[in-house]
Amino acid sequence: MKYIRLKKQSDFQKLFNKGKRAFTSSFTLLYRDAKKTTMGISIGKKHGKSVKRNRIKRLIREAFRAEMGNLQGSYAFVIIPKVREEYSFDTFRRHLQWIIKKENL
Repeated sequence: MKYIRLKKQSDFQKLFNKGKRAFTSSFTLLYRDAKKTTMGISIGKKHGKSVKRNRIKRLIREAFRAEMGNLQGSYAFVIIPKVREEYSFDTFRRHLQWIIKKENL
């Protein structure tokens, strides 16, 4: 199962304005129903320089790819990571599993 990456500002704005929110200690997840599964990441400069921001995005993308099989339907997602000292693939993956169960996605 593949997903499409959100790239357009208008797609992000739709989710920020009309999407539902779910929170964990490592990120905020915005989601809403969609025709195809899409995912984007919104990360600010407060997380560090570009090398660190890109690493965080790679970890989130891989965790999302690993958990996509557990989704029941098609949704559009935006993931907004929170500022932390350490970021790990396992943490992102566990929190995604928890949100998918909690929100019945």
